[in-house]
Amino acid sequence: MGVVEAETLQVVVGPGKAKKVADLLVSEFGILQASTVTEDWESNKEAIKKDRKQSKLKTGLETIAGIFVPLIPAIIAAGIFNGFSNLIGTMQQQGGLPEGSQMWDVIRLVFALIGTSFLGYFAIFTGVNAAKRFGATEAFGGMIGAMSIAAQIVNISQLFGLYDADVPLNSILTTGKGGIIGVIIGVYILAKVEKAVRKRVPDVLDLIITPIVTLLTVAVLFVFIIMPVSGVLSDWLVSALSIIIGSENAIISIISGYILAALFLPMVLLGLHHGLIPIYAIQLEAFGGVSLFPVLAMAGAGQVGAAIAIYMISNKVKNDRMKQVIAGALPAGILGIGEPLIYGVTLPLGKPFITAGLGAGFGGAYVMATNVMATAWGPSGVVAIPLMQTGSMLNFIFGILISYIGGFAITRLFIKDEDVANV
Repeated sequence: MGVVEAETLQVVVGPGKAKKVADLLVSEFGILQASTVTEDWESNKEAIKKDRKQSKLKTGLETIAGIFVPLIPAIIAAGIFNGFSNLIGTMQQQGGLPEGSQMWDVIRLVFALIGTSFLGYFAIFTGVNAAKRFGATEAFGGMIGAMSIAAQIVNISQLFGLYDADVPLNSILTTGKGGIIGVIIGVYILAKVEKAVRKRVPDVLDLIITPIVTLLTVAVLFVFIIMPVSGVLSDWLVSALSIIIGSENAIISIISGYILAALFLPMVLLGLHHGLIPIYAIQLEAFGGVSLFPVLAMAGAGQVGAAIAIYMISNKVKNDRMKQVIAGALPAGILGIGEPLIYGVTLPLGKPFITAGLGAGFGGAYVMATNVMATAWGPSGVVAIPLMQTGSMLNFIFGILISYIGGFAITRLFIKDEDVANV
């Protein structure tokens, strides 16, 4: 049956076949289900060819980005509200705000409610977006995420003797075991199982049989295999990160902080920074905070310092065009939006792109050495200050200032007047 609406032909194939037709179009023509299409067929053709030619690494990074990037606005908002809630609580305890005040208690609790309404159910949102990315039913993906944090997991674990009552986190199976790694793997398998079941089920029974068979099969695999195995992987990753991130050895912390901050700009340029998002989430689950993000946020501050140095050189050599570019891009850089400075200033000049990273390393070393922790992750720069835990805000600000100075000093030292004069 066909329906014509506003010059658009809609073909109605029925609930049993609609999903099969959509999956066929995606697999045969390389069009993402949520993709947009222009009227220019040549542009669409080139976009599809570009998607097909991507390397496995690029595809993997884009998959991670596709799952987590849409969640970033909520991550930022939840982190800020949690941060302010903790700050109000701390100030009440220390006498900065009246303890027992109904007004401040309500504000603190509402802020905490907003923050935990997302971060407390992060696995569910991850499951929904992973399902969208892998081509599964989005509600099923959310159910996999919900299973990972459900209280019944502990009951199941106790029945099979997999629960450690003395140290619950050491249990083979417990609530949250495997974290988002397990959820993503589980939803990936869910997508495979759902597609396989749907191919074999008659269209008339698709709406009933496919969900039941898919969820039952994947739930058993998820609870008894995926969660424990991914839990081991998460534990290994956390242990490895603890060696270089948050090490009790001050020298290791300083060196690792410097290297991570110094290399982050090239990672952004190559698009590799999206691969770090799961690490942020794993740290948040394991430690209740993120220590890697504040270190990497110093990269943008180093670039601000480098841009200020280039502005001064441009003023000296009368390069008005470069001065205008920097004047327009610098406020965005201070606020944590680094692309205008990267593509308008440091990268075209070449060497400042390197000196900015080298300068940022000093801020990264300081932030790592002082154990700065964030409640979430998002943009860098001064707008990231509310994302820091209450006791880390001041050291984060010091780290930004150190990166400004480092980026400025190294750029001013190595960039000559002639490097800027004719650009």
